[in-house]
Amino acid sequence: MQQYKLMDTDVLVIGSGGAGLRAAIEAFDVGVKVLIISKSGIGKAHTINAEGGVNAALGNVDKEDNWKIHYEDTLKEGHYLSNKKMAEILVKEAIDSVLELARWGLPFNKTNEGKLDQRYFGAHSYRRTCYAADRTGLAILKTLIKQVKKRKIKYIDGIIVTSILAKSNFVYGVTCVNFKTGEFFVIQAKAIILATGGFTRVYKVSTHPEESYGDGIAMAYRIGTELQDMEMIQFHPTGMAFPAKYRGILATEALRGEGAKLYNSKGERFMGKYDAKRMELSARDIIARAIYTEIEEGRGTKNNGVWLDITHLDPKVIKKKLPKMYKQFLKLAKTDITKEKIEVTPTAHYSMGGIKVNSTTTETKTRGLFVAGEISAGLHGANRLGGNSLAETLVFGRRAGVFAAKLAKKTKFQEMDLARIKKEYKRITSPFKRGRKLEITEHMLKEKVRKVMWEYAGVKRDEKMLKLGLNEINKIKKLANKISVSGSLKRNHGWLDFLDTDNMLVVCEAIVRSALMRKESRGAHWRSDYLEKNDKEWLVNIICRQVNGKMLLEKAKVIL
Repeated sequence: MQQYKLMDTDVLVIGSGGAGLRAAIEAFDVGVKVLIISKSGIGKAHTINAEGGVNAALGNVDKEDNWKIHYEDTLKEGHYLSNKKMAEILVKEAIDSVLELARWGLPFNKTNEGKLDQRYFGAHSYRRTCYAADRTGLAILKTLIKQVKKRKIKYIDGIIVTSILAKSNFVYGVTCVNFKTGEFFVIQAKAIILATGGFTRVYKVSTHPEESYGDGIAMAYRIGTELQDMEMIQFHPTGMAFPAKYRGILATEALRGEGAKLYNSKGERFMGKYDAKRMELSARDIIARAIYTEIEEGRGTKNNGVWLDITHLDPKVIKKKLPKMYKQFLKLAKTDITKEKIEVTPTAHYSMGGIKVNSTTTETKTRGLFVAGEISAGLHGANRLGGNSLAETLVFGRRAGVFAAKLAKKTKFQEMDLARIKKEYKRITSPFKRGRKLEITEHMLKEKVRKVMWEYAGVKRDEKMLKLGLNEINKIKKLANKISVSGSLKRNHGWLDFLDTDNMLVVCEAIVRSALMRKESRGAHWRSDYLEKNDKEWLVNIICRQVNGKMLLEKAKVIL
């Protein structure tokens, strides 16, 4: 192994989305040394795709709203698989978190009285989603980045974390590669905050950015950390259906929040058949299944979508409240949404499952490893209430920062395990030693995995398809163990594909095995062979962990 560089920090934050930045700010304010690292540039995260707004029961528009109703909406939408303590923390602390952003200068839309305006989102009892037009996630990132820079918190991008280092069930650092230089190095830390985001890029049609393949999930799993609810994947009802090049890009829920209506190819406003009371403001899982059914039964458009129409709204209102959507469809689909209907289709959008955490501290069973944002499990249960994701990044990002910093203050750096580090270097460089017989660039393994997941473990599932999908994943796993990469670690996208595929296969196996185990339909998990919800047997969380190199699944009671 080449000589490796060693860095150290009290708290290491992996990921620079909303959760990671908020965690870093809080840890710094507690008074410890903080370092943020990420694959891509600061602020280039899935947080941007949370466009429609952030939830806080302020009661500015509908005075009847309060945190208790927000709490009930969250549990109901999660089909009662949510960790109730996490849900209570979220709905209470989201209020101060959103007001804090306003104090930090985030340009929220305001009411005529100067209060933060609030819009409807699907399955909400009242209007509680605060927003900055349809660029809320981006606005939050910009606001948090200013706070990070104000504090001069150290940040390094272009860093590929390959493993979490732990011994005696306590983390002590990570192994990394600087993608720009090819340098392999180690960062020693007293506490680590994983904020690497979700993993729905493992699906062929997805709203997630390129890097969201579940590396944080896989690394945590490999050191014995528990995963939870991995079968629960939210398929957003409205991703772009056309052009094919842009299929899956998000068409924000704010469109329906502002009054957009859904029609099939026959011109029927079909949501009345699936939820006559809430129509287009029904829960995301219900609308996604409705659209899927319309398409499957032959009432979809020629591009396998349905129509979303907001042309009845005043063009000035559309351009003011939905400026990003107006520009997005004009640029990508050559469609003026003030005059024309748009084609939409379900797209993999959010992972309710992830790493199991302590509901108060966000720490995992692996001491010193904290988790925040979409990568964590517990809050959303079987389906996420729209607008809760941004609130989660703020509330639990802050909590991760507080508790990680407190632990770091009373912890000493652990001794490095040189043999473990050498073993990791050997693992990540192994494909360079296999010759050129099975070159990774020729086999497109990542795309094969994404296609398998979309076809066999997508919106609609059954035992036969899931078993076929698991079989295909195992085939790809065997091929991945033989695949070769040429060149070096420096800016090598073939090597990065190898690493991503390795992580994806862990995530996908957990998704499919968990989906096979849960023999019912609940929330985002739709089993056509078990259409009913079964509270007697399946009002439980599915826990997934590694035991002797194998994936073990077990039921666990929902934490009250």
